[in-house]
Amino acid sequence: MGYFCQMEVSNRIKGVFFGQAIGDALGLATEFMSKEEVKEHYPNGVPHYQDIVQDKHRSRWTAGDWTDDTEQWLCILNSILEHGEIRPLDIASRMHSWMINGGMGIGISTYRVMSLPQYTEFPYKGSELVWKMKGKNLAPNGALMRNSIVCLYQYQDLNLVLDHCDKIARLTHHDPRCVDCCKVMAHLIHGELTGSPVAFDSLKSLFSTYDSRIAEYILPLSADITQLSLDEHQSVGYTLKALAAGLWAYYHAEDFEDGIHQIVMEGGDADTNGCIAGSLLGAKYGFEMIPGYLVNGLLQKDELLSYLDDFRAIG
Repeated sequence: MGYFCQMEVSNRIKGVFFGQAIGDALGLATEFMSKEEVKEHYPNGVPHYQDIVQDKHRSRWTAGDWTDDTEQWLCILNSILEHGEIRPLDIASRMHSWMINGGMGIGISTYRVMSLPQYTEFPYKGSELVWKMKGKNLAPNGALMRNSIVCLYQYQDLNLVLDHCDKIARLTHHDPRCVDCCKVMAHLIHGELTGSPVAFDSLKSLFSTYDSRIAEYILPLSADITQLSLDEHQSVGYTLKALAAGLWAYYHAEDFEDGIHQIVMEGGDADTNGCIAGSLLGAKYGFEMIPGYLVNGLLQKDELLSYLDDFRAIG
């Protein structure tokens, strides 16, 4: 296994930070739109945050701002920064506090779990209860969308990261598909940060260690992004669809910019698909390969840089 110099690792970690936020903020442009609606509103693509249509849904955010995906990501980050370790109950409490204090855009499943009485004391019981009430067939993308920060903390120890992914995903998402999607992301980010990226041909072997439905759904992963049907109404928030979007960008996009724009133009749950794809692309290409206009247009760019400095400081 070949390890990068610290400067290159730092560049890729910064790429994940900004990839998460950029994919989220730009993805808002087409969130919950069909491809036909995307073409109608953005015949020339979405060149900049300022071009996001200001309809009833999107006007709740200022152009260049991120949504609930990154807000929950920040709940995890802030807990790590304060305690210097993973504390699941503290993370649950922070996400719950964000929700009851105007958390905008929260997913239905996450809301149901965190609205249960005594959620902050017994989050795992709550997430399992909601999952069982839905016939053990509830696997939305809310855990995966916030997971990239989990993959960065103590990234050198893959087994530890996988354990963290499990514990944090299950705070709201009990289904094994949700948990295992987070672990797949961890493998890819770990590979990029340690100089041993997961080759496309190794996906089948990787998937074999996790829920069998992942391989059944994703493989073969077509280079034609339209085959993912990201705007398909019935499965728009499915965790395997979100993972497929991220993997498509990671393995088939020409670069960061190409990957993000193609994901966004497919519609569906575009902000979530965008932040997952953006995190993986950021790890693969590093911050220096992200176009300046996507970075500088972020409304809270300076805040994100401050978080990054704090994260680096804890090692």
